[in-house]
Amino acid sequence: MSRAVLSLGSNLGDRLGHLRTAIDAVRPALVAVSGVYETKPWGVEDQPDFLNAVCVVDDPSRDHWAWLRTAQSAEHAAGRVRELRWGPRTLDVDIVTVPGVTSDDPELLLPHPGTPDRASVLIPWLDIEPDADLPGHGRIADLLARLPEADRAGVVLRPEWALT
Repeated sequence: MSRAVLSLGSNLGDRLGHLRTAIDAVRPALVAVSGVYETKPWGVEDQPDFLNAVCVVDDPSRDHWAWLRTAQSAEHAAGRVRELRWGPRTLDVDIVTVPGVTSDDPELLLPHPGTPDRASVLIPWLDIEPDADLPGHGRIADLLARLPEADRAGVVLRPEWALT
């Protein structure tokens, strides 16, 4: 249970800097990180655009709960305040999947239930793991292909910004 896929998002303040805070929090375990994408907000649409990325991490000493604590620590370091579900935030780090682990605990749903509908997660993930599967849902490439073109077109690679 050491490997995990994490999605990163920020739409307040130094967006790129906040994503780098998340990468720094997992750096010793970092296996791969996607490019940085600019995306339209999802859920609550009246807010600034997001920067999004996905990373794969691996650390034999961490289980899914340890990854959650790491994610929450990074969010705290970036000044995250939870006021509105799907609202603006300095940093959002979601555990997308931990291979072999499912959870229906409200604090940590695995695999992350929103993933099949979010091009802002699927496109960056496809960058770094083109053959990946989302447990219970299938290949991420197939999930992405099922999304409306408008959803996919709203996820724009920003090659001038890198996280590593």
